[in-house]
Amino acid sequence: MSKRPPLPPFTEQSAIEKVRLAEDGWNTRDPERVALAYTVDSRWRNRSEFATGRDEIVAFLTRKWAREHEYRLVKELWAYGERRIAVRFAYEWHDDSGRWYRSYGNENWEFDEDGLMRVRHASINDLPIAEADRKYRWPLGRRPDDHPGLSELGL
Repeated sequence: MSKRPPLPPFTEQSAIEKVRLAEDGWNTRDPERVALAYTVDSRWRNRSEFATGRDEIVAFLTRKWAREHEYRLVKELWAYGERRIAVRFAYEWHDDSGRWYRSYGNENWEFDEDGLMRVRHASINDLPIAEADRKYRWPLGRRPDDHPGLSELGL
């Protein structure tokens, strides 16, 4: 089993780093790569869908990114503890018809001693937005370091 630093127990700085690494991973939109951050038996609740284990996580993410085109995500630390991190996030995407959305949510994470996420609970709401109201316009992939975060954007 490989370790995924930073490892618990978390400090404010290591929790911020863990959140940014998660954001960077999800912005690759690579289900296989993203799933490696989770334990082999990780348990998820994402909206009303439940997944257990990496195979189900990969299948979920594959379906997600087949629907959510030009996906760009920003995460922000909300709170942390020894093995837990809470984040808030917003991502923008469009559907097959070209309709844009900003999806807002909160996640609660729990990690094992190797820094792999073993539990993820996500609550998410979708807001239709006009293309002109988009705030995330960087090239697909990692958010540039100088791009504002959620608080700076007023989200």
